[in-house]
Amino acid sequence: MAKKKDEIKFSELTSDELQVKVRENQEKLFQLKFQNTTAPLKNPRQIRTTRRTIARALTFLRQKGVSA
Repeated sequence: MAKKKDEIKFSELTSDELQVKVRENQEKLFQLKFQNTTAPLKNPRQIRTTRRTIARALTFLRQKGVSA
């Protein structure tokens, strides 16, 4: 299976950089959920893609042997 763009980016990052990405995306996810609660988002798929980005980053962290 071909690697996706996100996978290639994550594989090149260090574990510290991955942890920062996870935190940033978790904050983004919180903001998106909050915005969606107050008023519907123009693109609700952003929530799904952000969740999946967090999961990918956590997967790469676990593969490197670092717990988040």
